[in-house]
Amino acid sequence: MKAIQGGFIMMICLMFTGAHAASSPDPAQIKRGEYLSRAGDCAACHTAPGGKPFAGGLKMLTPLGAIYTTNITPDVATGIGSYSEDDFSRALRQGIARDGHHVYPAMPYPSFSKITDADMADLYTFFHYQVAAVSQKNRDSDIPFPLSVRFPLAVWDSLFTVQQIGYSDPQKTADWNRGAYLVQGLGHCGSCHTPRGLGYQEKALDQTSQDYLSGGTVDGWHAPNLRADATTGLGQWNEAEISQFLKLGHTDRATAFGSMAEVIHNSTQYLSDTDRQAIAVYLKSLPADGNYRAQVNDNATTIALEAEDSTVPGARVYLDNCLDCHLSSGQGERGRYPQLAQNPVVVSDDPSSLINLVLNGSPAPATQFDTKAAKMPGFSAGLDDREIADVVTFIRHGWGNQAGAVSAAQVKAMRKLTTTSGQSGQ
Repeated sequence: MKAIQGGFIMMICLMFTGAHAASSPDPAQIKRGEYLSRAGDCAACHTAPGGKPFAGGLKMLTPLGAIYTTNITPDVATGIGSYSEDDFSRALRQGIARDGHHVYPAMPYPSFSKITDADMADLYTFFHYQVAAVSQKNRDSDIPFPLSVRFPLAVWDSLFTVQQIGYSDPQKTADWNRGAYLVQGLGHCGSCHTPRGLGYQEKALDQTSQDYLSGGTVDGWHAPNLRADATTGLGQWNEAEISQFLKLGHTDRATAFGSMAEVIHNSTQYLSDTDRQAIAVYLKSLPADGNYRAQVNDNATTIALEAEDSTVPGARVYLDNCLDCHLSSGQGERGRYPQLAQNPVVVSDDPSSLINLVLNGSPAPATQFDTKAAKMPGFSAGLDDREIADVVTFIRHGWGNQAGAVSAAQVKAMRKLTTTSGQSGQ
C-alpha cells in the first residue's frame, strides 16, 4: 500500500514537474529575444526619461501634435500581458493593437513587417518572461479632435505599407542579406534617414529607390544621407569605419549626437561584430542619390583663424567658442571631437542638426567600451539668433565647405521647436 501511495505521489510530482517544464521559457530563446530587442532599439521609444524600462510615456512630436509611447511590459491591465503571440506579431507587423485600434505610424511597423517568424517568437518570449511588468496606464495623444480619430490610419496602411517577411536576395552575399534585414527591418533605419512624403510616410522602404536612406529630418535633427554620396553621405567611409561608428559612437570623421547617440547607447553597441559588419556591407552597397557636390578642403579659413582675422561674420564667435575643440583647421581634436571640414552633417542641404547642436548641444553616446563620453555644449543662453546663424554659416562656408547660409529666422524657429519638445538645455 505504501509502495502504491509512494508511486502515486511520484507520478503527481512528475506531472507537475513536466507541466512546469513545458511552460518554462527556453533561456536561450530569452537571450535571443533580448538581443533582438536591442537590435530593434525598443527601449529608446518605450522608456521615458527617468521612467521604468519599456513602460512607455515618451513624448514624440508629429505634424499633428504630440503622441506618447505605450507600455509594452507584460502587465495585464496596462501593458501587453494579455497579448498572444499572434496579437504581438500583428501589432509589430501591421500596427494593429489587440483591441483592434490602429497605432500611429511613429511605430515603425512598415519596417517591422520584415521580422521573421522565428525572431518574432523570440521577441515575444523575451517581453513576456524577462521584462518586469509595470502598472502604468497609457497616455492619450495631444492630437485634437477630429484629427485624433484613428480609422483613417487603415487607409494610410493600405497606401504606404508592404508586408514582406524575411527579405532575402539570392544574388547577394550572406553579409549583404543580413545587413539588409537589420537595416530595413529590426533596425528601421529608414524611419529617420529616409525623407517623408506628404502623408508622413517614408518615401521608400528599401534600396530599390534612391530616396531610401538619402536623409530625413525628425524632431529638429537631420539624419544624414547613408548612401554613397562622397560629400553628404558615406562615400568616403569604409566598412571598418561604419562598424566602428556603430560600436563606439565615433570615428575620426564623426561623432554621434542627438537621437543617433541614443541609438548607439541603447542598440548598436550591443550588436555582434558580425552584425555590425553586415550593416556596413549593406550600406556601402547603396549607390549615390545623384546630389553629389565636389568639395575640396582649402587652407584659407585655417590661415585666417590662426591670424585671428574676424572680419568674416561668425569668425569671432568661432574663435571664442569653437576653436579649442574643433581647431583652426576644422579637423577637430583627433579621437574626441569631429571634423567640420567636409563633414556630411555640416554640408547637408538641411542645416537642422548643426543649428540644433550649436543651440542645445548634445552628449556623445556613453558605451560599454568608452564610459567617458564627450559632450558638445549648447550656446542658446550665451548667443543670440544672429550670432548662431553667423557661426553656423561660417562653418558651412569654411575650409572649402559648400553649403547654404543659415538665417536668424531659422535659428529662431529651431529655438522654439526644441523648447517645445524639451530638447533645449540638455
